[in-house]
Amino acid sequence: MRIALFITCFNDTLYPDTGRAVLTVLERLGHTVHFPQEQTCCGQMHFNTGYRPDAVPLVARFARTFADYDAVVTPSASCAGMVRENHPLLAEEYGPAALRRQVTELVPRVHEFTEFLTDVLGVTDVGARFPHRVAYHPTCHSLRGLRLGDRPEQLLRAVKDLDLVDLAAADSCCGFGGTFAVKNADTSAAMLADKNAAVLDSGAEVLCAADNSCLLHIGGGLARQGTTVRTMHLAEILAATEGAAR
Repeated sequence: MRIALFITCFNDTLYPDTGRAVLTVLERLGHTVHFPQEQTCCGQMHFNTGYRPDAVPLVARFARTFADYDAVVTPSASCAGMVRENHPLLAEEYGPAALRRQVTELVPRVHEFTEFLTDVLGVTDVGARFPHRVAYHPTCHSLRGLRLGDRPEQLLRAVKDLDLVDLAAADSCCGFGGTFAVKNADTSAAMLADKNAAVLDSGAEVLCAADNSCLLHIGGGLARQGTTVRTMHLAEILAATEGAAR
């Protein structure tokens, strides 16, 4: 199977260790992973802020870049959702017939990391060890968009020495929502306060999720409160073998 890593521009810029973690896990499972250098943004920022035509060249670039791979894996439920749900819409609305065909053929091969492990590879135990108390935050895109269900928790429960604790009101939004946090700062801050209170009440040492964007928001709030709770992408936990929380 020819597997390509779609790192996303957010992770590439701010959280490159997450992409390395995906690579570590997949190579540990015996797979070779390619990283197409031509990849850029999936166009989510443009789409979400109303610049739909401006996102079309990015849709076309994505389709060209990943056309020859059997699977495209990304550690971002948000960007996976953009490709699977909105690339077809943009191609249909603005693209030529050739682009519509390319997108239609590619979209079924695009997978969020945890669903790729559980659904495509049929794996839950990836050989990880992480002796810490961990809470999982289901981001809105992973919960409501991709409907990942308990796939992330299945993977976490299989990690040696990991103590998975419940997070109250886990399905509530953290308040990030990309530009929502900027345009509606007061509302966003109130939602973040509720989320962080739940995190602290859980007794977790580490909060993980399938989207670093939400972890950036939550982690910033936890840091400003002076807490010792760390945030880590789920892929980094699955890549761990000694369990050192950073």
